[in-house]
Amino acid sequence: MELQSTTHGTYKSVTVNAERIDASVAIQFKDAMRAEADGGPGHIVLDLGRVKFIDSSGLGAIVAAMKHMGKDRRLDLAALTPDVEKVFHLTRMDTVFTILPKLPEPANREAG
Repeated sequence: MELQSTTHGTYKSVTVNAERIDASVAIQFKDAMRAEADGGPGHIVLDLGRVKFIDSSGLGAIVAAMKHMGKDRRLDLAALTPDVEKVFHLTRMDTVFTILPKLPEPANREAG
C-alpha cells in the first residue's frame, strides 16, 4: 500500500495511491498509516480522492489508524469519492470523522 505524504505546517496530508482499501491491503494500509502518524504533526488529513472502493476491513484499518494517533491528535478525511462516502454514511462513520470536501489549503501560503 503506497501512501504519499506532505507536511503543511500544522498538518500532514497523506494521500492513498490506490483504488481500493479492502481485506487484501488493510494490514499494509494500517502499518503504513502508523508509520505516517508516528512523530508527525497532531493533525493528519487522509486524502481518499483516488479510492473508489472500501470494505469493512478498510474501514476498520482507518479507525485503527485514528485510535493509534490517540486522543490528543486528529485524523480527518478528505475528497471522498461518492461510493466511499456512501460507506461512511451507511456505517455512520461520518459522525466519527470530520469529512472535508477537499484537502485544505496550506495555512502558510503568502497572499499575492
